[in-house]
Amino acid sequence: MGKVMAIANQKGGVGKTTTAINLASCLAERGKKVLALDMDPQGNMSSGLGIDKNNIEYTMYDLIVGESNLENTLIKEALDYLDVLPSNVNLSAAEVELIGMEDKEFIVKEIIKEIRDDYDYIIIDCPPSLSMLTVNAMTTADSVIIPIQCEYYALEGLSQLMQTVELVTNRLNPDLKIEGILFTMYDSRTNLSMQVVENVKENIEQPIYETIIPRNIRLAEAPSYGLPINLYDEKSAGALSYTKLAEEVIGRGK
Repeated sequence: MGKVMAIANQKGGVGKTTTAINLASCLAERGKKVLALDMDPQGNMSSGLGIDKNNIEYTMYDLIVGESNLENTLIKEALDYLDVLPSNVNLSAAEVELIGMEDKEFIVKEIIKEIRDDYDYIIIDCPPSLSMLTVNAMTTADSVIIPIQCEYYALEGLSQLMQTVELVTNRLNPDLKIEGILFTMYDSRTNLSMQVVENVKENIEQPIYETIIPRNIRLAEAPSYGLPINLYDEKSAGALSYTKLAEEVIGRGK
């Protein structure tokens, strides 16, 4: 059965989608069968994997509201070993549609149940909010990876998200756990980045990835070419870091 990991943080700009795109791609590069599931109405995970999000017939929105099925929506082999369930701005309307639905917290879980066994890993990119879409991602997932930016307010956002994970665990998905905290946008030239890392390690009793994702121009450029970093510039610091993260994720699962 495939392992389902949600990449979540209600703060924007922490490298959440960058992590979702590049972890999925680097796992696929290692021969793992991966599904990239885009639950963010911005659709940046879809476009970052080379999909023209504004010109696709069916998206996660259509799946959620029952206007499409998996066969029509799934984009197979967007990259080698990597399939995509794409999204675009239409998904923002799903928040309203979900209100009246029965078992609205489990809609996506029921959808994914059909194909879960087809994959080694399912990586879900969550919206930067604690919305019903995020709750659906967390009821579907086995675990949550939390990217946090190496900045002053990192701990504040982290504690909020951990409370949400705890709430979902207590009420909706008792098997959900925090897979790990991932430091992103690390700048080795500043004391602040080092202080944030030490502060989190001292105050949070949760798994923390050894891999730290640096600030990297090539990482920022790659999405505009519709490519993950390992295909855009495999020798860049960003590519090496996400490759290391993928190996760490695989290693933890053994």
